Amino acid sequence: VGAYLVRRVGREAAEDLLGEVWVAALTSRKSYDRSFPDARPWLFGVAHNVLRRHWRSRPAEVLRANVTDTAWDPWGAVDERVDGEAVLRRALALLGAQQREILTLVAWEDLTVADAGRAIGIPPGTARRHLHEARMALRSAPGVAALLTGHNAMKEAN
Repeated sequence: VGAYLVRRVGREAAEDLLGEVWVAALTSRKSYDRSFPDARPWLFGVAHNVLRRHWRSRPAEVLRANVTDTAWDPWGAVDERVDGEAVLRRALALLGAQQREILTLVAWEDLTVADAGRAIGIPPGTARRHLHEARMALRSAPGVAALLTGHNAMKEAN
């Protein structure tokens, strides 16, 4: 959950928000549906709601700057050799909020599509549609295909 928050708001803000997530989770733990054996989607849902409250309290200009700001983007730490940070950032910025959220929960947080949908409060079918739309949008985004082709070529070379 901490990494989920860092990827969205940066390390400093994530530390404060993580505390809010745990407080919110503890105060609302009675609302957890015990028929689900894994509490991770519920906990990511709590984190998602804390993020939404955080973002609503921020001016719109700050939010737009965060999408393109390299200070909060984890890709530089993942692999400095790939010069795709700007391409990926622009491509993710083109996605709708729910598309981006489902994609990142599935890709970065390793949730199933159904669990990612549950985390943000949408049905599994809607989550699958958003993931499909996000993938299609990313495939057609300028520069992403070349970036993926270059990444596959680097993997084959190793």
